[in-house]
Amino acid sequence: MENKQFNRYTVTAALPYANGPLHLGHLSGAYLPADVYARLLRLQGKDVAFICGSDEHGAAITVRAKKEGLSPRDIVDKYHALNGESFRRLGISFDIFHRTSDPLHHDTARDFFKTLYEKGDQFDEKSSEQFYDERFAQFLADRFITGECPHCGNPEAFGDQCEKCGRDLSPDELKNPRSTLSGEPPVLRPTKHWYFRLDRHEEWLKTWIRTGALDGLQLHDPHTWRNHVTGQCLSWLDNGLHPRAITRDLDWGIPLPIEGPEAAGKVLYVWFDAPIGYISATRQWAADNGRNWEDYWKKEDTALVHFIGKDNIVFHCIVFPAMLKAHGGYILPQNVPANQFLNFEGRKFSKSRGWGIEQHRYLEDFAAFANKEDALRYYLIKSMPEQKDGDFKWDEFVEAHDNELVANLGNFFNRVLSLTQNYFGGEVPAFLPETALRGSAAETRTTAQDFLSGEVLSQLETIARETEAFEFKNALKAFMDMSSIGNAFLQNNAPWTVRKTDPDAPEVAACLNACLQLCAALSVAAQPFLPFTADKMRRLLQLSPLQNGDWTALGAALRGEGAASPMPVGHRISAPELLFAKINDPKDPVRADLVAAQKAHLATILAEEKAETPLAPLSPTLAPSAAPIKDSVDYEAFSRMDIRTATVLAAERVEKADKLLKLTLDLGFEQRTVVSGIAQHYSPEEMVGRQVLLLANLEPRKLRGIVSQGMILTAEHADGRLSLVAPDEAGFGNGWVVK
Repeated sequence: MENKQFNRYTVTAALPYANGPLHLGHLSGAYLPADVYARLLRLQGKDVAFICGSDEHGAAITVRAKKEGLSPRDIVDKYHALNGESFRRLGISFDIFHRTSDPLHHDTARDFFKTLYEKGDQFDEKSSEQFYDERFAQFLADRFITGECPHCGNPEAFGDQCEKCGRDLSPDELKNPRSTLSGEPPVLRPTKHWYFRLDRHEEWLKTWIRTGALDGLQLHDPHTWRNHVTGQCLSWLDNGLHPRAITRDLDWGIPLPIEGPEAAGKVLYVWFDAPIGYISATRQWAADNGRNWEDYWKKEDTALVHFIGKDNIVFHCIVFPAMLKAHGGYILPQNVPANQFLNFEGRKFSKSRGWGIEQHRYLEDFAAFANKEDALRYYLIKSMPEQKDGDFKWDEFVEAHDNELVANLGNFFNRVLSLTQNYFGGEVPAFLPETALRGSAAETRTTAQDFLSGEVLSQLETIARETEAFEFKNALKAFMDMSSIGNAFLQNNAPWTVRKTDPDAPEVAACLNACLQLCAALSVAAQPFLPFTADKMRRLLQLSPLQNGDWTALGAALRGEGAASPMPVGHRISAPELLFAKINDPKDPVRADLVAAQKAHLATILAEEKAETPLAPLSPTLAPSAAPIKDSVDYEAFSRMDIRTATVLAAERVEKADKLLKLTLDLGFEQRTVVSGIAQHYSPEEMVGRQVLLLANLEPRKLRGIVSQGMILTAEHADGRLSLVAPDEAGFGNGWVVK
């Protein structure tokens, strides 16, 4: 299928539920990838409506309000403001961040329902008995009923799904059901509800998901949809669709727009109400900006793209498309690039256990970190759970920042600006176009223009292609490769060396001119990923703020298609400033201390969990001889220990010391001498060639006139024998850090 050309894009990000703050998993799952995509489209000059807003109805809001002694309005106002401000500060560039409690949304949702209702074949009306919490005096949404799963026996299954075995459930299937509000068994009471006939849409949905075709038209390319998205949809469809209730008995929500006593006290169920929020938000944005909202939802030359987490796939690929088609006149999604889940240090985010970090808390805790926004964006994109669950790890966060952002992008940009300042007084130098230079590969020959129109332009095109394919990790890598190419090009041409022998050598000006053009290109290419860094780069290059279409203009300039150079000769740049400051900076420990505080917090949680878990009694044969546990040390003291793998190169006995061996250890990057008290347990011949674990940052001390540079680790048996502690498998290198 050929790529269809679209004249406008409606990009939506899942409406966050306004009953609490959002964590970094939410950011990675939906909002950050949507922002990268929307930013690139704008730079390409595309017509984009980037839509989001708070989902503010449903039972969870009322539950939170009752628990906090507030009104539902108080709750949604609080979290709409908190999450909206966090998004803004993290550079999520919504065109509108609306809310489903807004009167315009209520009108839009009611009108949508009435259109379906008046068709006469889209709803069933059923009376049934549903669970009711007598103490809280309300009917219970499925999610607020727990009990034993009939399939796997999980005692904490929910009324809509068992999270242990993944089966979809209904509350009446649970064994020993109880209310999550009161903890008491609920009672059954009769009530009437309206059901959307989802089953009427099963056949066309199967065809549309599998082939992308509908009513003789090719609407999307199924090969571009992620496998886990298509797989989850087809699993649902193959098991058969059933009518779904679209009303609830609640006093907080959009009243059912039907006359009569049976509709009294009914509101539109949040799963029906919320996706219509995309439409109402677009209506508000269009009204505020002189646009026609229908162009973004009803014209076939518009691409509708939903960014969500995998828990919302069915609603955006089956339920909402069925609603849109049943209504008539609406386009269907071109793609739904749902991400998998992001874990946190190997475990699921858990608000109740304090495991993870929320968006607003990150911004507060890292207030002293000048590059906190883009540092987070970079690492979250790099570890984005596109095809499988990902994992946020603080050590990897630091490594990615210091070894990639600082050492690659920041290093190249600063070197180029500094050399330009030193050699040409901060002005873009003139050069002879035919001047021969080395490429990013030392053996290649090129010119400044060929370098830009070849290697640099190729990376720019790769960034765009991968982003348009929703391969954001690949796009980010292409961006960093663009900087790596610059570093290699600069290093291979070494203008500092050339200038020493010939200050007027044409290669110096040609090399730096090309590097400055690349810096300008990087300031554009950075914007989807690192918008705050892009702004800083533009400021240091004395270039105007980025505008829609600048990506396209840059491509033309790099091709030399008559467009003005990004950095014209004679253009003056600002004095150099570092783009990023290292986290692990021995001269300034502020940023490293911020990360250490986060890791210490997690260690405290783990320690508390361990304390809460009863320990098995000690074996009676071992307990009397076991050494007592020493006094506790805090996590910071433990984390300062640097344990490395090492191989014993040589071993010899220490004169007049029966217990000591002198060992020569290979750490890969250096050799050390260590004196160890293992001579009565291992001969020198037994030690040579063995791999050991070395406490490498132990303060050196002199033993029998020999300076010992660390300590190897051993374990003591009950009878006093010592055994070496070492990796339990082959293949470990020397100098590896043990954690």
